Amino acid sequence: MSSFKFSSEGVPAGKTPAELGYFFPAEFSLHRSTWLSWPHKEASWPGKISTIFPVYAQFIKEVAAGEVVNINVVDSAMESSARECLIAAGADVNKIVFHHHPTNDAWCRDHGPAFLLKSDAASKELPGKVVVDWGYNAWGGKYPPFDLDDVIPTSIAKKSGLPVFHPGIVMEGGSVDFNGTGTVLTTTACLLNPNRNPHLNQAEIEWYLKSFYGVQQVLWLGDGIVGDDTDGHVDDITRFVNEDTVLTVVEPDRNDANHEPLDENLKALKKMKLVNGSALNIVELPMPSAVVYEGQRLPASYANFYIANQCVVVPTFRDKNDDKALRIIEGCFPSRKVVGLDSWDIIWGLGSFHCLSQQEPEVR
Repeated sequence: MSSFKFSSEGVPAGKTPAELGYFFPAEFSLHRSTWLSWPHKEASWPGKISTIFPVYAQFIKEVAAGEVVNINVVDSAMESSARECLIAAGADVNKIVFHHHPTNDAWCRDHGPAFLLKSDAASKELPGKVVVDWGYNAWGGKYPPFDLDDVIPTSIAKKSGLPVFHPGIVMEGGSVDFNGTGTVLTTTACLLNPNRNPHLNQAEIEWYLKSFYGVQQVLWLGDGIVGDDTDGHVDDITRFVNEDTVLTVVEPDRNDANHEPLDENLKALKKMKLVNGSALNIVELPMPSAVVYEGQRLPASYANFYIANQCVVVPTFRDKNDDKALRIIEGCFPSRKVVGLDSWDIIWGLGSFHCLSQQEPEVR
């Protein structure tokens, strides 16, 4: 007989993932698959949505070379259109699975499931993988409706037969980055913004991060980059590339609006210690020149790369720093192919490859 009393969601009642021994693996650990939501919201790329599909399909082609790619689509018509686009790009459609999960928008990093794995110390009675379904409100209610996106994690969990935890607060995947050994990086600009969880203070938010992501420490950075409508997601500024190393973007031009917040974040990183007491290894990454479209500065950043099993896909911006950024990132991922893909049109949606994707880890 089980020692746990399970809820209707398939999880032990009254227990958090951390209490049960679950944790959120680093993105650079082995994936079972990648999850995406096929873009279809015209308002996210006003006047430009048709231009993003060739490079979006190329992104999928690169990722699918090393893992399954699961794609949420609204209906059969969208599936057919997406399949044609992927075939035209030369993607391996045998590695691509479509799911009829209607969405409002394409930003699967933020509305997709958070997959947690069981640690070696957890009970053998428990499943190896679970889903955490955080609340989602389209970055503080900026872009309604978001009701379809909000239920995507549970829809995927049910189809996959995975138990689901519901913390009951708003949290987005792009606002956190993990080293897989007890540390999460985030920003005060986003997680302490009153448009997310105004009833919670910093200590209370830390409790949720530790309890539902299974981390031991929270490292806080400050502000994000100019043009970021997410209120400062960390995946545009600082990313773990292994357990003790981060890539972080810097802007040496003191006249650029990004200089001061990125300099403050760099200073903060230099003071941080990991769970084991060691300092972070910090690799500096340049920013591209300002990308402006229709008078609006866009959140172009090389830090918005996606780490897949066999490759790292990096947004490029037709900029003099593209090659330099790719070489730096190559140095951090010697066992993966680093692929630069033109994000000039995609960034008009105010996000890039990392914002569009969510990894599902392989059970160890």
